[in-house]
Amino acid sequence: MVLYEYPCNERVRALLRVEYLFDRLFYFADGQDVRLHQVAVSTLFDLLDISDRTDLRGSVLQDLERQRVTLGGLRQHPGVDIATLDRMLAEIQDASANLAAQGRIGQVLRENEWLASLRGRVAVPGGSSPVDMPSYYAWQLKPRELRCHDLQQWVAPFLPLQQGLALILRLLRESSTPDSLEAEQGAYQEMLGGKTFQLLRVWVDQALDVFPEMSANKYVIWVRFSTTDQELKPQPVGRAIPFLLSRCNV
Repeated sequence: MVLYEYPCNERVRALLRVEYLFDRLFYFADGQDVRLHQVAVSTLFDLLDISDRTDLRGSVLQDLERQRVTLGGLRQHPGVDIATLDRMLAEIQDASANLAAQGRIGQVLRENEWLASLRGRVAVPGGSSPVDMPSYYAWQLKPRELRCHDLQQWVAPFLPLQQGLALILRLLRESSTPDSLEAEQGAYQEMLGGKTFQLLRVWVDQALDVFPEMSANKYVIWVRFSTTDQELKPQPVGRAIPFLLSRCNV
């Protein structure tokens, strides 16, 4: 089964984008080939750009506090596993403390003159080539262990943000269990009657060779399945498609 996710508001969309960048960063930073480390450095600068444009740190801290208050209110509910609840609250407290202890995300990287120069060159197509920045080329010629050590130091300031973000999205995703549904003639609609969700998650069998296009508001959830033609242009599907749907909200 292939999972597709649709954020129902811009806040969750931003969190999913940053999660995607962290996934890329960790994968390529752990690679063997120097070209993978080039991608890791470029992705690191993408995270720095997002941190410059938005108050990610403040947004994640607010979400963690909101989750703490929400979960704390469950303590008196019957059937709640207190031990599990306390572990989750402790995890939220730990993530909040680590992130709150930081100043501006990635400030150490901004203060590094060489990285600041490289950041400007990477933004130019081909600007980080050996011709334009021989010092970057020399860094790439270093043994993998030294390059990985440098990358770990550069990534470290972002880890509290990643910890908090991952916890928020985990709680959101675990807030709902999937329902087994069928899209007649490739389309599914569900009336909500004013109820809103933060995230939709759709699983579909990869063998069906389709993908969902989703939208949602406080009135309706809409899922339409499409496939691609030989030119990769999306084409609507006109047959029944079985799928799983989770409607997540915390």
